[in-house]
Parts: sequence; C-alpha cells; structure tokens
Amino acid sequence: QRVAKGIQPWILVDPWRFGRKSLVRGILCIEGANKTDSASIRRCREAFSKLFASAGVQVNKLRLLPCGSRNDAFGTFRSKVGEEGVFVALLVDSEDAVADNEKPWDHLHLRDGWQRPEGVIDKQALLMIACMETWIAADALSLRKHFGQGFKEKALPSLHDLEKKHRHAVLDCLEKAAKDCRSQYTKGDRSFQILADLNPEVLTKHLPSFERTVRILKDKIK
Repeated sequence: QRVAKGIQPWILVDPWRFGRKSLVRGILCIEGANKTDSASIRRCREAFSKLFASAGVQVNKLRLLPCGSRNDAFGTFRSKVGEEGVFVALLVDSEDAVADNEKPWDHLHLRDGWQRPEGVIDKQALLMIACMETWIAADALSLRKHFGQGFKEKALPSLHDLEKKHRHAVLDCLEKAAKDCRSQYTKGDRSFQILADLNPEVLTKHLPSFERTVRILKDKIK
C-alpha cells in the first residue's frame, strides 16, 4: 500500500483492526465521512491522525472512529463509554457559537437535546467550533499552498473571533477564496486533504476549541 507523503504508516490503520487492542488508550468518535464508504472513512481517519500527530498527540494509542453524522457519532460514543481502561471522547461540530468552551455538554444539551451519559465528564466532549471548516479557514498559508495560483486569501474570514462566525458563512468564504483555482473547495475528500496538512501551531493560536482538543488528548492518551 502506497503511503501519502508525510503520513507515517502506523497512522493509517485502525489500531484494533489487527488485534492491537492492548496499545489503545483512547477512542475518539468523530463526526465526519460517509459511514457507508470505506474509502471516505479511511481518508477522514488519515486526516485527523496526521493533524493530531503533528500537534503531539500519540495517535498510535488512539482509535479514531469516523462515524458519519453528528447523531451517529453521539450514538457510537454512548456505546463505547465505560470500556475499561480506555478514555472515550466525542469530536463533533458545535454547529453554533458556544457560550463556554470548557462546558461542551451544556451546549450539546441546549442545541441538540443530548443527555450527558452517566459518569461522563466535560473533557469527553470535544468541539470543532463552529465546524471543521473553521479549523481549515484559520490557516491561510496552508490553504494557499494547497490551492496555489488564483487563491484569494482576502476572501477568508477574519481571524478575530473566528469561532463566533456562522458555519455557513465560513464555508462560503472558503468556496469564494478557491473559486478561481484549478480545484475548488468541497466538503469530503478535498477538505480532508487540507485538514491533514494544517499547521497545529496556527490553529492553537487562533482557535480555543482546537487548543482544548489537543490539550485533552495529550493529557489522556499516554
């Protein structure tokens, strides 16, 4: 199997796929990918693996589970909670602005009506505020490198209070910034390609939700 440049071979596989359960210290249930398409699931896993690895997370000890929709991700999370010796977390778009980044269950209950499972703590809910595109839009240099000639960096949303901008507005900015490039911005394969190459230092500087996600994963996955 040919490995994409910059991605370590061990990052590409689900650690449990080959009976390596003893290595796993955490399970991350992710909103993303087409759950009926194995290639889409693989690309989503590869993208988050590379991004988190570049941020210092020990992804070889983290089982990444792309689940499809946010409701599917929550359902998978609930089914995994309580596995002995394993930190189980949920990673979903917040969809809207969040009142308190450190109290994600308050937001998820208010917006989605989700009840926090018994025994679950706030650190087990990780939010992309307001969506994955917000993380992508924060790194203009990586976007310019990916799209090349014709990319309009000025069309990107301001970094000031970026997490308070509506998810549809952020997606619209990305599409406008890349509309004159050879390739366009689209959710799915294109977005996963970009996500994999984002600079975690840039994201940490501008996005409290990314900083929190990495901080918690580094603390819990050892």
